[in-house]
Amino acid sequence: MPTYQYACTACDHEFEAFQSFTEESLTECPECKGEIKKVYSAVGVVFKGSGFYKTDSAKSSTASVPAVTSVPTPPAAKPE
Repeated sequence: MPTYQYACTACDHEFEAFQSFTEESLTECPECKGEIKKVYSAVGVVFKGSGFYKTDSAKSSTASVPAVTSVPTPPAAKPE
């Protein structure tokens, strides 16, 4: 069940609430009965192990990569 952070706009009381996704957001401060808002913050994510980088899943064979060929450029026209 997700944890949501709330802050009261009247008394600056901050608290957390465990709510399911289908529950309505809280609207009243438990301390002063004032209006509250959800607090959004950055989520810390740590990737451990292999498989999280492009190079981890890259094929070691280069056979499927087409070879680059150079195209000869035509000679420059001589002024008359």
